[in-house]
Amino acid sequence: MNVIVNGLMTNYQLTGQGKLILLLHGWGDSSKGLADLSQALAKNYRVLSVDLPGFGGTQNPKEVWDLDNYSEFIASCFTKLDLKQPYAVIGHSNGGAVAIRALGLKKLQPKRLVLLAASGIRTKQKSRRLILNIIAKTGNIATIWMPERYRKALRQSLYATAGSDMLVAPELEETFKKTVRQDVQNDAANLDLPTLIINGTEDKAVPVQDGQQYKRLIKDSKLEIIDGAGHFVHQDEAQKVEGLIQEFLK
Repeated sequence: MNVIVNGLMTNYQLTGQGKLILLLHGWGDSSKGLADLSQALAKNYRVLSVDLPGFGGTQNPKEVWDLDNYSEFIASCFTKLDLKQPYAVIGHSNGGAVAIRALGLKKLQPKRLVLLAASGIRTKQKSRRLILNIIAKTGNIATIWMPERYRKALRQSLYATAGSDMLVAPELEETFKKTVRQDVQNDAANLDLPTLIINGTEDKAVPVQDGQQYKRLIKDSKLEIIDGAGHFVHQDEAQKVEGLIQEFLK
């Protein structure tokens, strides 16, 4: 489905019945990357999945954006679709950083938060490495047409090579640079809601140490470390992650 939000044609999916859950995908991905999780959750909940500007079926931002802009966009989606605040927000990778920032800005006020390999813990060294590897990250665009079994392998190889959770199209380069410099640790430290943090031991983009740091910062949080899973932890160990989330949301 499509709707115009803040002047941008926006692709979204709204399925299921019950308490509302918002899914936020990572950079270089789209709502399709969370489709299996969405389908599983829709058996018990109403699920909103949105393609963030610049990805999937949503138009690129008309200017350089940062996490604050993405947070405002999500709030505008709820207004446009006439939806109340979500019961839970689930964010993968950069979607996790967007979620944390949106909560910090009071743009979202859920009762539960799930962070899947969430980015947003920045250091000068990490940000510099991410920016220098932008060229490697464009590989995601080139693999769209490939069969999934090949695309996933190449994408994970590129993630490992780039050492980043973000594959970026050239026109989003400046937005990428601005976004990766933002640190949401202060926002995380001020969160006061039950939070489930899930990280994989084989994640080359967001190391387990980042999940451990979020665990220290967020008072009412629980950390689950999935052995053998990579950055797409919800795909690598789908059944296990879905089970953890379903139990947490009860």
